[in-house]
Amino acid sequence: MPRTVSDIVKMKSREKITVLTGYDSTMVTLCDKVDVILVGDSAGMVMLGYDNTRDVTMDDMIRFTTAVKNAKTNSLIVTDLPINSYENEDSAITNSKRLVEAGAHAVKLEGGKEIVKIIKAVVDSGIPVMGHLGLLPQTAEKYSVQAKKSEDAKKILEDVKILEESGVFSIVLEMVTSDVAEIITKSIKVPTIGIGSGINCDGQVLVVHDMLGMFEKIKPKFAKRYLNLSDEIRNAVSSYVKDVKEKRFPEQEHTFSMEKDELEKLEKEIG
Repeated sequence: MPRTVSDIVKMKSREKITVLTGYDSTMVTLCDKVDVILVGDSAGMVMLGYDNTRDVTMDDMIRFTTAVKNAKTNSLIVTDLPINSYENEDSAITNSKRLVEAGAHAVKLEGGKEIVKIIKAVVDSGIPVMGHLGLLPQTAEKYSVQAKKSEDAKKILEDVKILEESGVFSIVLEMVTSDVAEIITKSIKVPTIGIGSGINCDGQVLVVHDMLGMFEKIKPKFAKRYLNLSDEIRNAVSSYVKDVKEKRFPEQEHTFSMEKDELEKLEKEIG
C-alpha cells in the first residue's frame, strides 16, 4: 500500500523510518522498500554536477519529481523546495503546488523561525511540510557539525518547537550532535529524520549515491557505504570496451538475422 503522511507520523517511537533520496525512475523502482523517497536538491551535486545545491531550479525539481512519480513507488514522495523558491508566502505556495502537481506528496523547506510564516502558509494551503534544521545546505558557507555548544543547541531546540507548532509533519536534523538530536526527538510529537545526527532520531536519511558508493566527490563521515558501485561500474565499462575492441561483443545471442531465403533474395536483388 502507498505510504501516507499519516503513516509516517504514526511511526514515531514505534518503528524506525527509512528515507533515501531519489531522482530518477529506474533507481527509485529499486528503492521501493523505503518509507520515504526524498527528491532532494542534492540532485544538483550527484546528478547535475554542481558544486552545491544553490544552482538547482524549480524546473529541475519538477523534472526529478516527475521521474520519481513515474516509478509508481509505494514510498511517500517528499520534494525539496530549492533555494529562492520560497522567499515569501505566495511563492512558497505557488511552487509547492507545482511540485505536488508533478507528483510530490509533501515538500521540504530549510530553516527555523525565520521562515515559520512561510511554512504555516504552505501547511494551511493543504500541502504537508517536512522541516529541516541543523546544517542547512542551501545557505551554509561550510559543512560543519551543528549544536556543539549549548547556545547553538538551545537555538535549534527553539526552532524545533516553532516548526512543530507551525504544523510540519516531520523534521530533518542534519549533522546535529547526537546528544541534542536525542533531546529533540524526545521533546516533540512529530518524527525526526536524522542525517549525521545519531541513532536516536525517529528515522534516517541518506543520499542514495552515497549509500551505494557511487558519488566520490564528497564522502561524508555519516554516510555508510553498503556497496562500492563506483568500482563495479568502472570494471563493467572496462569489460565492455575491451569486448568491443577485441570483437567479442556482440555475440550470436545478441544478434538478429534474416531468414536464409530472404537473405538470398536480397543478395540477388542488389547483385
